[in-house]
Amino acid sequence: MTTRAGYQDVPDDAAGPASRSWWDTNASEYLAEHGDFLGEADFCWCPEGLREGDARILGDVRGRQVLEIGAGAAQCSAWLAARGAQAVATDLSGGMLRAAASTGTRPTLVQADARQLPFADASFDVVFTSYGALPFVPDAAAVHEEVARVLRPGGRWVFSVTHPVRWAFPDDPGAGGLTVSRSYFDRTPYAERSEDGQVSYVEYHRTLGDHVRELRSAGLVLEDLVEPEWPAGHDRTWGGWSALRGARIPGTAIFVASRPV
Repeated sequence: MTTRAGYQDVPDDAAGPASRSWWDTNASEYLAEHGDFLGEADFCWCPEGLREGDARILGDVRGRQVLEIGAGAAQCSAWLAARGAQAVATDLSGGMLRAAASTGTRPTLVQADARQLPFADASFDVVFTSYGALPFVPDAAAVHEEVARVLRPGGRWVFSVTHPVRWAFPDDPGAGGLTVSRSYFDRTPYAERSEDGQVSYVEYHRTLGDHVRELRSAGLVLEDLVEPEWPAGHDRTWGGWSALRGARIPGTAIFVASRPV
């Protein structure tokens, strides 16, 4: 039971155990709520509904070694595997990986922390995550460094996250979510604590500049920044994402980067 939720400082070493426990506990509930939108073997980048089949952000993956981090139930990797990619999906949560669908061509599943990937240097042509790993760790720079290590020269790193400007607004899909209530520059994480005071959930905010600097510090090059618009006819509400807000402020940022040759 959550007793205190809000923007609050938390110990850095609490993030990993909190994320693992939260996703293990809530895997079934999360997939029951969002599984129809995500599909069993489909590649959705964001609540706006942008699909890789339409966007082609990763490029041609046939025959390529592709790694997904923070994969959840590995729907994206399953979609890639069905299209000829040699896909590996990792997640910190064993509960989420156990929920991976057993239909069609399956990716290889590995339970791992994105900050300590159990793979050799230069093992993959593409690494990506759709809202995984990065929002839930205090040291996202460590994720970028690991990605740079396992990427081959010329390889691509793509990640989607909540658009940083959203952190200045309440997480409200209605009209209340259209008025700035916090400083965009306040990086205090959002956290929830259980009755005994233990951190049970934590999510971290980074500005656009923070993301760019962390990429550059890892030796990666930013190639593009995709900000999906809310499509006409899409009326699904997902947390703070809605057609009302999506028509006015961006909800997702997709960073496209590469390891220099």
